[in-house]
Order: sequence, then structure tokens, then C-alpha cells
Amino acid sequence: MAPDGTRPARFEGHEFPQLLPEPDDIRAGALAPWSTLPATERKGLTLEFVESRLRDALRHFDNSVLPADPSAMTVADIESQPISRRSAVLVALFEESGETHLVLTRRSFSMREHRGEIAFPGGRSDTNESPTDTALREAHEEVGIAESSVRVVGWLSPIVTLALGSAIWPVIGFLDGRPEMVTDPAEVDRAFTVPLAELLAEGTFLEERWRRELARPGSDADGYFPIYFYRVPGDLVWGATARVVTELLCVVTGVEWPEAKRAWP
Repeated sequence: MAPDGTRPARFEGHEFPQLLPEPDDIRAGALAPWSTLPATERKGLTLEFVESRLRDALRHFDNSVLPADPSAMTVADIESQPISRRSAVLVALFEESGETHLVLTRRSFSMREHRGEIAFPGGRSDTNESPTDTALREAHEEVGIAESSVRVVGWLSPIVTLALGSAIWPVIGFLDGRPEMVTDPAEVDRAFTVPLAELLAEGTFLEERWRRELARPGSDADGYFPIYFYRVPGDLVWGATARVVTELLCVVTGVEWPEAKRAWP
């Protein structure tokens, strides 16, 4: 909670259909990593510019490779252990009117896990399937993006989630233009796009510090860990998706990603 015993101000006037699994103990977090950048550096972000920043950050397949071993991951929510469930998501980007846009989905409310949450198109890998193959296949199955329409260019840091032994590889792909998306209602409630400039705008990003009764790896000395949120029209991006978005935006803006130096057990 805030120092005076109240929760920090959050999401006022913003409607979204998700139920957050929030703890009783919540504190205000840090400002957006790009908060000191002027507004002029948060817009006009073309695909060409994004690609140059991916190269600079060694997140482009021209000068780096996707980590294949969980030991190479920079983000983890659980202690080291065998990875039994591998997944991948497609971070699909396209340019429109000089701005790069991101494809997101709201998961179906009928799904067993993470129902109604905002996510990237993606899912579990088949046997012997590469993260890139998984991301492309799942994007086609979930929202109808043809594999042939995607130019795979790079990657973001894989994540080990709180689900035991589960890992997610984010793969970045460029599209020629706005995709005509056809969703699978069994998996996707809606698909939509948002400009990176909107995600970087004042008032979109929020960080909170959460603490649960059971200590979580990666927490600070007082037991708090960061949770990122993005207010988007009609919804809220948070959790693993928000962490991937945050790294992407840090790469694009050239600022330090907070998770890069975070200490894990």
C-alpha cells in the first residue's frame, strides 16, 4: 500500500473486462523508463527506425541469435529447473502513416488459463518446433496472419513464467501493412492494434509494486516485485505481455530496460 495505508491511484476512468489477481499489498512503482524523453522522441517511429534500434540492441537476427537454452534467459520468475513447456509469441509490427503499430489479442473468456487477458498471438510449441515456427503457426491459426506475409527480424528476451517449467520466446516479425485479421473464437475474443507512440504516451504506462505472502524470486529486500500495466482503449495490458512490451519500447527508445540488471536467485 501507499505510505498512508491507501492503495496508489490507479486506472481511474479506465474500463476493462479483466479480473486482476492482485494481492492486498500494493505500492506505487517507478515512472516509465522513457519518462524523461521528450514527446518528439516518442512518435514518428517507423519500421526502419525500429529495425535500426533492434540491431543496436543486438536483438536483430542480422547480429544475434534467439537464446535456445533457458539458462541464457535474462528474465525468470522461478528458480532454475528443467523447462517442460515451451511456447512462442509473435510480436507483429507494421507501419501506418509513419508510425509502427503492434498486433495484440484478447484471449477468449472460455479458455482455462489466462482467460480474457491481453496477449500476443502465440501458443505452445509442437515437438521439435522452433520458436519462430511456433510463433508463425500460432499467429496464422489465431488471427489469420499468413506466414508468408511476415518478415521475421528479431527477438526479445525469453520469459520463464510462474507456471512451473513454462517458458515463452517472443519473436519479432514485420508485416507489409495492416493485416486483415480473422480470429479463432475458441482462442481469441478480439484482435486489435495499437501504435507504439500511444503506448509511449503520457498516462498509458503504470508500474506497481506487489507483495504476496509467499516470497517471489526477484523481489526486493522488502518482498515487492514490479508489475507493469498499459492502458489501451477498452482494455489493460499487464503481466508477461506487458513485460515484453516494456522491453520492446525500451529497445525502440534506446533507454535501459529495468529487467536487464534485475537480480534473480
